[in-house]
Amino acid sequence: MGHHHHKNSSEKNLRLVFFLNLGFTIIEFIGGVYVNSIAIISDAVHDLGDSLSLGTSWYLDHKSKQKSNSKFSFGYRRFSLLGALLNSLILIAGSVYVIYEAVGRLMAPEHSDAEGMMIFAIIGVAVNGFAAWKLSSGKTLNEKVISWHLIEDVLGWTSILVVSIILQFKDIHYLDPALSLVITLYILWNVFKRLKETLFIFLQGTPSDINLDEIKQNIEKIPGVASTHHVHIWSQEGEHHVFTAHVKLEDINSVKEYLNRKSEVLESLKTYNFEHFTIQFELDSETCSLE
Repeated sequence: MGHHHHKNSSEKNLRLVFFLNLGFTIIEFIGGVYVNSIAIISDAVHDLGDSLSLGTSWYLDHKSKQKSNSKFSFGYRRFSLLGALLNSLILIAGSVYVIYEAVGRLMAPEHSDAEGMMIFAIIGVAVNGFAAWKLSSGKTLNEKVISWHLIEDVLGWTSILVVSIILQFKDIHYLDPALSLVITLYILWNVFKRLKETLFIFLQGTPSDINLDEIKQNIEKIPGVASTHHVHIWSQEGEHHVFTAHVKLEDINSVKEYLNRKSEVLESLKTYNFEHFTIQFELDSETCSLE
């Protein structure tokens, strides 16, 4: 029941955030032209990229809820991971663009409309702050990466708000691009960490929240278990994990003993709450064809 509720809430949150971001992007374009602010228009371009990535994430998150079939026997959960990868790349590209613009403004400072900046900054902090809060409890990598899109926007608008207040007292042109550089570099550092985690899961690395050696030791402690081999753990999208292994049994003299050992091994795995696990049991007289 808890997993079902989370699936529904993640899709609803992404849908809500998508429409919020798209609506605000349109307002930004209109407002940026009205107050003649290149900074706001530039942010609108950045938010347009966010809207496209949010729409992609919403679709992929919805796709990830589909059940397994003959094409995707594990289901579509890894589509959510694909969304995390795409959004990381989009965010990196957007950040590079912001850095380019910020450096250009440092080289050739421009005057900004302080009052217009303040009005849009307040709206921007409110809209993006609410959206970031809605996704702050997300469990999937897709939701986590999207939350960094929104945190970047919140920090960006906060800096614009601070700068707009200062500019009403003193016209310091380089403040806006300098703050933008600091915030963008901070966001890039976090995005690269997320991208590393996403690629690690794509490459089927062992999930960090599970100790592979501990599982092997627990299985091998069971009386009648001689050894384990071909033990593999990977994650579908960062939340649901899969486990497979070969377990060699010894001193099995009856079907009842075989079933008891099998039951004990399977019971030991329930502690780890795997989404799916497969065990191939072998007797000590057998030779594994994969070794």
